[in-house]
Amino acid sequence: MPFNYEKVINLRRELEQSYTARDTMLYALGIGAGIDAQTPAQLRYVYENALQAFPSMSTVMAAPGFWQQEPEFGIDWAKVLHGEQSVVMHKPLPVEGKVAAVLTVDSIYDKGEGRGALLYSTREVYDRSNGDLLATVRQGSFLRGNGGQGGLSSGAPKPHELPVDRKPDITLTLQTRPEQALLYRLSGDYNPLHADPLVAIRSGFLRPLLHGLATYGVVCRALLEALCDNDATRMKRLDVRFTSPVYPGDSITTDIWKQGDGKASFRARVAERDVLIINNGYAEYR
Repeated sequence: MPFNYEKVINLRRELEQSYTARDTMLYALGIGAGIDAQTPAQLRYVYENALQAFPSMSTVMAAPGFWQQEPEFGIDWAKVLHGEQSVVMHKPLPVEGKVAAVLTVDSIYDKGEGRGALLYSTREVYDRSNGDLLATVRQGSFLRGNGGQGGLSSGAPKPHELPVDRKPDITLTLQTRPEQALLYRLSGDYNPLHADPLVAIRSGFLRPLLHGLATYGVVCRALLEALCDNDATRMKRLDVRFTSPVYPGDSITTDIWKQGDGKASFRARVAERDVLIINNGYAEYR
């Protein structure tokens, strides 16, 4: 089926999800919180006493799944890459409850035949108990197989520029677990690429990959520790561009530049392979 621009650009879905404190702890374990379980700052995300919800958990709340795979849109789903992720945290997430979300497509930028297209979508997540807006979750996807098939020809968002005139103010390395992708997938992303070695090999990788949003959560952990004293309520925004995959067990090193007024720039790389995995990062905090 050919690419259906009108159907994609007019996408609107309303979603709901109930979740428990157990789900909140499971998400935190999936992004590596609790590796040092004796540290009180780690325990606050994985232990029911004084439990906090991790701020990046909104990425998996009332999520629509891989909707690009549905035939009605005509998207070449096997060539879709998750390129960008942004979360604006309006209020701290409840530890448990029920949320509603509205998913819309914001824009499609056509890079031309053979060059793919960029699709940007937004999911606003609300607390069902009182209607409060909890988070605005934005995602950028690279549709490698749908160039020249409709969309804007210019105006695509430009990446956040990192400081080039000085070294990072803070560098922090966090270890991931060998089984971390198997744990993270229990929060809702069951793509076999992250679990099945044969699927990973057929896709051109040495072994199953860590989910991109799990990597996003690990980097959020680093920023929360470096900038917010591990207090989830202080993180306000986190934007990234994904540049390379991560394998479970890799060490992730995050370089952070403080830019004043509760703003910071950052990037992340795999320490063992010296591969840049996240670039053009931007954070806001208080």
